[in-house]
Amino acid sequence: MNKLQWLVLSLAALLFLFLYFGVDRKPREQATVERARSLNASSTNVLVLLKEAKEKMSPAQINTVASLEQLVQEAPSDTTKIQYLKQLSGKWFEFNHAEIAGHYAEQIAELSNTAEAWSISGTTHSIGLQRAKEEKIKSYCSERAVKAYENAISLQPDNLDHKINLALVNADYPPKDNPMKGILMLLDLNKANPDNVPVLTNIGRLGIKTGQFEKASQRLQKAVDLEPNNVRANCLLAEAYGGLGNTEKKSTYEKKCQELSAKN
Repeated sequence: MNKLQWLVLSLAALLFLFLYFGVDRKPREQATVERARSLNASSTNVLVLLKEAKEKMSPAQINTVASLEQLVQEAPSDTTKIQYLKQLSGKWFEFNHAEIAGHYAEQIAELSNTAEAWSISGTTHSIGLQRAKEEKIKSYCSERAVKAYENAISLQPDNLDHKINLALVNADYPPKDNPMKGILMLLDLNKANPDNVPVLTNIGRLGIKTGQFEKASQRLQKAVDLEPNNVRANCLLAEAYGGLGNTEKKSTYEKKCQELSAKN
């Protein structure tokens, strides 16, 4: 074989290697689909949750959901679509699947893009987080609740309730790389708003949960002093004093808790 033939073969081999390893051989459409799948991992998660939830439902429940899903698909406008999505979210909540109800509440928020809608989405996912027994559902609800409350805060940055709710999600399901994130957020809110009863009450609740009864009782006592008829603060304060072994104050606030609860 002469030098020219060797040169041609070498060039052919290099061209083959370039085409094989250097160029994406997948069709453009397939690559686009795969990128979309990668970017929408959370959407895949909710499809899995939907599938698993429907496997546990009665035929009547499945038919109800299917009918509403069809109405959503055929809705002639966003306004009508939101109406059907509200019904669909409500049905899933009624069927004890707050995680799915939150998914549809999030779709409503995406369409309307109001702080109220994002807050409802966050609250629904937060309820799903509290009720969930499976880790994957807890993780899904936590992720979506955080996103929803962050969006609500971006639209209403002065609304303290959104910030409290975001802190509580992080406290109830802490990020693995920052387990103190939620409580630190609440403490920062307390510094900026020292007389805010919901902040004091929630810090007190977390203090009880972690056995810090002294600090919990101090904050809860302040909350009760600010709002004497606050049911939750009185009930938690009885629990905090019980943790401290103060039976007299525990009894006092237990009685107040019962009286206030009976009125509501």
